Amino acid sequence: MSFSDARFPAALAQFDAANAEDPNQETDADGRTWPKELLYGHRMSACLTRVAPEAPEAVQLAARCQHIRRWAIPRQDFSMDRVGYHQWRNTLKKYHAEVAGQILTGVGYDAETIARVQALLQKQQLTRDPDVQLLEDVICLVFLEYYFLDFARQHPEEKVIDIVQKTWGKMTPSGHQLALQLPLPKEALTLITKALA
Repeated sequence: MSFSDARFPAALAQFDAANAEDPNQETDADGRTWPKELLYGHRMSACLTRVAPEAPEAVQLAARCQHIRRWAIPRQDFSMDRVGYHQWRNTLKKYHAEVAGQILTGVGYDAETIARVQALLQKQQLTRDPDVQLLEDVICLVFLEYYFLDFARQHPEEKVIDIVQKTWGKMTPSGHQLALQLPLPKEALTLITKALA
C-alpha cells in the first residue's frame, strides 16, 4: 500500500539514511552488500507487504524502523546472561522509539501517529493489539527466513530449539502457516520440526 502523503516516503527515506550508517555489512542472496540494518529494514517492509499489503501506515513505518541504529547499543555493553539480554532488548526498544520519534517529528507527523509507531516498536499490548501482533509475526518471519540458520549454527541444538519454541509462541496461527510456507533450507526445517514436535 502506498500513501499519497509526502510524509510517508520522507520518513522511509530518513529511516534508510539512518540505517545506511551501520558499519556492519551483510550480503544478500543476490550478492549485493548492504549496511546490515538497512537490509533488515527492507526485508521487514517486503515481508509486511507480502503478508499484509493493507497494513496501517503506523505498522508500515514501524516495520521499516524496527532496528533503527541498532548497532549504537551493542549487546556486549550488558551482562552476558538472561538478565543482561532483557536489559539490552528493553533499552533498544526505548532507543528505537526515541530515534523514530525524532525522525517522524522532523518530517511532520502528528503526535498521535508518532505515539502509535513508538507503541508498536516497544511491543506494547502484544497479543491484545492486532497491529502489534502483526508486526511481531513479521519480525518472526524475517528472523526465520533470513537469520535463523546462521543463529542455529552458532548455538547448541537445545538452545536453538528453545528459541524456535519461544518464537512460535509469539506468533498467530496465520503467522505459523506463513512460517511453514517459507522457502527454508532442509537444515532449518529439520530444526523447526524438532522444536514443534
